[in-house]
Amino acid sequence: MKIKLNRTKKNKLVKIFSAGFLMAGILLLSGCGKTNESPSYKVDLEIWGLFDDSSVYSEIISNYEKANPLVGKITYRKMTEENYQKELINAMAEGNGPDIFLMSNSNLSFYKNKVAPAPDNVFSQSDFFSNFVDVAKDDFVADGKIYAAPLSVDSMQLFYNKDIFNANGISLPPNTWYDFTDVSRKLTKIDSKGEIVQAGVAMGSAYNVNRASDIVSLLMMQNGVAMPSGESSQINFNRIGVTDDGREASASNALGFYTQFSSISSPYYTWNRDMHYSIDAFAEGRAAMLLNYSWNLDTIRSKNAKLNFAVSSIPQYPGTSPVGYANYWAFAVNKSKQAKETPIGGANNAVSNDVRIHEAWQFIKFLTTRNSGTFNVVHATSGVAKPFPVTIDPAKLYLEKTNKPAARRDLIEAQQADPIIKPFALGNLVAKSWYQFDAESVDAIFLEMIDSINKGDASIDQALKLANTRVEQLKK
Repeated sequence: MKIKLNRTKKNKLVKIFSAGFLMAGILLLSGCGKTNESPSYKVDLEIWGLFDDSSVYSEIISNYEKANPLVGKITYRKMTEENYQKELINAMAEGNGPDIFLMSNSNLSFYKNKVAPAPDNVFSQSDFFSNFVDVAKDDFVADGKIYAAPLSVDSMQLFYNKDIFNANGISLPPNTWYDFTDVSRKLTKIDSKGEIVQAGVAMGSAYNVNRASDIVSLLMMQNGVAMPSGESSQINFNRIGVTDDGREASASNALGFYTQFSSISSPYYTWNRDMHYSIDAFAEGRAAMLLNYSWNLDTIRSKNAKLNFAVSSIPQYPGTSPVGYANYWAFAVNKSKQAKETPIGGANNAVSNDVRIHEAWQFIKFLTTRNSGTFNVVHATSGVAKPFPVTIDPAKLYLEKTNKPAARRDLIEAQQADPIIKPFALGNLVAKSWYQFDAESVDAIFLEMIDSINKGDASIDQALKLANTRVEQLKK
């Protein structure tokens, strides 16, 4: 009996050790044991946005939280544009603020040392280039790194009052600047007292024309002016060259073209500094044409729901490659912030800033790029990628809810069915911008440049020379 009892104990010990080895193997294979793979984590993310209500993102966020087991709670906060930059900078300075925020396409220089570029294993340049229109690459890819990614791009187009056009026998909107000036002149109505009763176009002055500095920038670029394209670019608006169609390429020509509409001595005089604000004048039916962006479509409709207007492509110079001008926002990642994490299994595991940045960029990629029904979730520390099924295209869903023009190339095709959005969507394919060392200051400099010409305080060349010097000083 004694020998039999020892054998039984021995068999039990063998079974215990075997079970132990089996469990260890399972733990190793599942990643829960002591392996080279880092432990699980969950990161909470906060997004600061503008213009859009949280309901626009609710379905997208819900789908992503289900698809990515590495994120906890994602919250969206709608900010007001008036104090947005001030609140954002103050929060960043304290190590707080959002994980993800909207950045203007003209503000990379201002935010570059405050944002974290995308990790290569999350968002590659090839992914970026294949998804977005060219202007996004020019605005947000620098030094081989991606600094932001857009859902929508907006490019300036021509708004025109169909009733005014019809009443004057003009069947089509102008597609060249030469036709544009002729149409504007024909539609301008001035009474016996010299008062402008109806403007051909709301254009030519500084402070009562919405985005006047953008219009001048557009004209400069269409006139072949070499605008700054990076941190080391030289500012030289006075450089003379030749355009594709043989015209003299100069900022002076562009500025002269713009301000002629507000010069009482010009045959194309149609606007002045005392007119109603350009958007109001167009909504009131007192201006036949307006150069603007899609974001003001609803503004105009809210001011006059009965206004019969349409949108067409921005005019070009014949014989040249088409050029538009872009003004839009994209999502970037806060470089330094204390990570918000959700404990796993009750453990209070610290989440590094690199992990937070990784997960913030992973959400931006999901939000802005196309997927094929799955989304690859990359573990921040191990680099292991695992596909998760998704049932929505976030960017497509966003555009359907907001009716904004697409940043993604593949979505532009579908938007051509909408006659109002079509010019903006197609315009994004040829839209450009330029590297501004301080966007707010550049805007102020350009407006002062225009206004000094309007008031007769400076000639076009004098105003341009001063503006060139002031913009150059922003680099220091």
